[in-house]
Amino acid sequence: MKKGINIWSFREGTPIADCIKLAKKAGFDGIELGLNEEGELGIGSTERELRGIAARLEEAELGIAGLATGLYWSYPMTSDNASTREKAIDICKKQLEFASILGVDTILVIPGAVGVDFIPGSEAVDYERAYERALEAVSKLAPFAQQAGVSIGIENVWNKFLLSPLEMRSFIDAIGSDYVGSYFDVGNTVANGYPEHWIRILGRRIKKVHFKDYRRQAGGLHGFVDLLAGDVDYPAVMEALATVGYDNYVTAEMIPPYVHYSEQIIFNTSAAMDAILGRK
Repeated sequence: MKKGINIWSFREGTPIADCIKLAKKAGFDGIELGLNEEGELGIGSTERELRGIAARLEEAELGIAGLATGLYWSYPMTSDNASTREKAIDICKKQLEFASILGVDTILVIPGAVGVDFIPGSEAVDYERAYERALEAVSKLAPFAQQAGVSIGIENVWNKFLLSPLEMRSFIDAIGSDYVGSYFDVGNTVANGYPEHWIRILGRRIKKVHFKDYRRQAGGLHGFVDLLAGDVDYPAVMEALATVGYDNYVTAEMIPPYVHYSEQIIFNTSAAMDAILGRK
């Protein structure tokens, strides 16, 4: 497996070029980029700008582990507002387009939400309607993914939606496309379940994997801790990944970064991943 680091693990506002240098110095194989509304990698970025980012990665001999975005929290595919749902679909199409240019094989997609406790004022959507809307949206997007040669990875997140591995599996299978699968986040399952169970149930549907750790006793967002400091049974996770034949990137998403000496989280995470992956 390849070892990646998500760009949100770096201090906010750090230029992509500096993130690349630090990821390389820390011993990562690749970096997962994030699409924003504006900025260095924004919806309005040009192909030339994207190829410039790809060139910097190639020069550093780093791969692109994936292309994520946080925009689906603002523009959920399940919203009661039709224009918001259309905006979400447009974002996904742009994400697929950019991923194809950058040479990314999978994008991270949040398929909407029933409710989001950590975003004040977020709308609560009827669960059945949310399911129907998400299924309709991702089904529409699947042909665009195939055309781009880029898979859509549905991430399991704290959105009160697709709450079990059985439901996630059924959702993916209902779409029926080889270009739609799971962007499985290990840490996000721990509050209510066991990641090794999810892995065995999702199996070949897993396109990408996020590494995080979570301490149940702390609870809430404060439960997310450094790798190997929480309740994730990483030996069991690695055994499950081997059982289902997963051999792509495992990418650490360390949110939030340290308040002081923020670069240190990158090196600590790399060392923990080496232990998990059996690297010396």
